Amino acid sequence: MSQPVAEETRLRIDIYSLLAHLLRKAPDADVIDWLANLDVDAPNELIQTTGMSAAWPLLKLASQKTLLTAVEDEYQDLFIGIGHGEIVPFASWFLTGSLMEMPLAHLRHDLKKLGFQRDEDVKEPEDHIAALLEVMTMLVAESDHKVQAEFFNRHIDTWFERFCQDLKVAKNAVFYSAVAELAWQFLSIEKIRFIDVKK
Repeated sequence: MSQPVAEETRLRIDIYSLLAHLLRKAPDADVIDWLANLDVDAPNELIQTTGMSAAWPLLKLASQKTLLTAVEDEYQDLFIGIGHGEIVPFASWFLTGSLMEMPLAHLRHDLKKLGFQRDEDVKEPEDHIAALLEVMTMLVAESDHKVQAEFFNRHIDTWFERFCQDLKVAKNAVFYSAVAELAWQFLSIEKIRFIDVKK
């Protein structure tokens, strides 16, 4: 039986928001505790979909096994490092091998058309994976299917699979290997959702 549209939309917003939060910074004790006690048997399609149904228990177990200091160090090693981390979480890097390239210029053009303005307090480029997921959180809440699809297909679909797979097998990834699996499974579902708007 299909989920009501409003419930499915709320779930998508929640998952986009969760992934954005986890990829923006290391989770604090409250987030780890929440994930460690997550009801992974909740009867909704986004959790029970094949792939997603295995990814949630994996993230729950990773949250139960991790220590706050360990996940903070893991985030530092993966995404920040000295110079840069093991994973460079920017679209331009994955698509061109360099930062601040044409994918960022195209993104800035599209963000301006959508009415988004850069937060001057944020120093990193807008094509960080967390920023793109934050935009999708807002678009799912406020925009129609076509707008969501066009943004996803142009700015996330082009590189999320490589990002998730690289993160999943990264040398320093433990907790974040589980995050990568959840992100890959969820964004793959979204890719199928939006395939009808591909040009």
